[in-house]
Amino acid sequence: MAKGKYADWLTEEGLICIQGWARAGLTDEQIAKNMGICRDTLIEWKKRYPDISDALKKGKEVVDFEVENALLKKALAGDMTACIYWLNNRKRDTWRAKPEPEKQASAAENNLAEVLESGINRVSGYEI
Repeated sequence: MAKGKYADWLTEEGLICIQGWARAGLTDEQIAKNMGICRDTLIEWKKRYPDISDALKKGKEVVDFEVENALLKKALAGDMTACIYWLNNRKRDTWRAKPEPEKQASAAENNLAEVLESGINRVSGYEI
């Protein structure tokens, strides 16, 4: 029985290559090209072979942490763009630039209630 192309990538050396490409920031499409397969095949192999999926995840995780750390360092150093980006993503409820629709409705309702209460207070001082 012929050995499938995937078997070469399930070896220690193959998995190290996959993980290294992911760590270097290559996309799945670029990694697939390096492996001599199409992106759809890589997607299928990730589902079928946990070792391939894990190698990709581990490689990408390292880079994600490095980028996150770099962003945090810039934010802590006072880079306003980094601060805004960090807060908009990490403290979304407090720092979101555009309120969520249900919060907009609730703010509008609160504003309407204040206006009505203000009007009632003004009218209550006079006889109608």
